[in-house]
Amino acid sequence: MKHWIMAALVASAASMAGAQEAVDCDWQARADAIVEPWEDFSRTFANGNVRLALLDTVEPAAAAFHILIISPPYDELGVRQCKTLGMGGGAGFSGVTFEALDAAYDPSVGLIFDLPVSTYDGSSGDFVTGNLLFTLNQATGQIDAWLD
Repeated sequence: MKHWIMAALVASAASMAGAQEAVDCDWQARADAIVEPWEDFSRTFANGNVRLALLDTVEPAAAAFHILIISPPYDELGVRQCKTLGMGGGAGFSGVTFEALDAAYDPSVGLIFDLPVSTYDGSSGDFVTGNLLFTLNQATGQIDAWLD
């Protein structure tokens, strides 16, 4: 996606509601959940300071995919923050097209990521596709996410 389009989407994000949430690494972030081959489902940004990886927790089957985010800020021991991004309440996404991950940088926002995902719609019993957009401020560690 063109960087200026991503920046415009980020600017309008305040009006978009969503249940996506980034939470401290927990059971979803197990090493055995990283989709293999690791070199295909993990990417670095910001001179290697930020890493994203695709996680498959197997269950719940319709919401098993999460995004692992390891990034600044660093704690007092020099360790980066570790977060997982999903739909909320421990649920992830139904599918993620990680190979289509796009990234941009805007100094006023930070890193901007765009990733095609699918989610399960319980009311219709269907899967819905869309784009997961999320920003990462490396100075504060703030991660904001929404579906477009």
